[in-house]
Amino acid sequence: QVQLVESGGGLVQAGGSLRLSCAASGSIFGFNSMGWYRQAPGKQRELVGHITVGGSTNYADSVKGRFTISRDNAKNTVTLQMNSLKPEDTAVYYCHMFTIGAIRYDYWGQGTQVTVSS
Repeated sequence: QVQLVESGGGLVQAGGSLRLSCAASGSIFGFNSMGWYRQAPGKQRELVGHITVGGSTNYADSVKGRFTISRDNAKNTVTLQMNSLKPEDTAVYYCHMFTIGAIRYDYWGQGTQVTVSS
């Protein structure tokens, strides 16, 4: 079993920055991808971005150029640096991991609130 624990989040004015961190522990497979999803009130959960062990990243179009995902493989942590935040970025952000192999396993953090005021 894998546990994901997020930290960071909070309230920030539009144009500001926030950093989210997520630490994974437990039975972690070597080949995996870690990243973030978000869910705004009344909306479906959507991908923010992901990063593989090798450092390959993918981002939602809505955050490209503003958000950056990085990871520390030795510490099993992933960080989401959010710059130029907009009110529409307001959501609960969830850390996510999935294993890359014959069988895929998905793991989720408990979520952390990010609120961007206008």
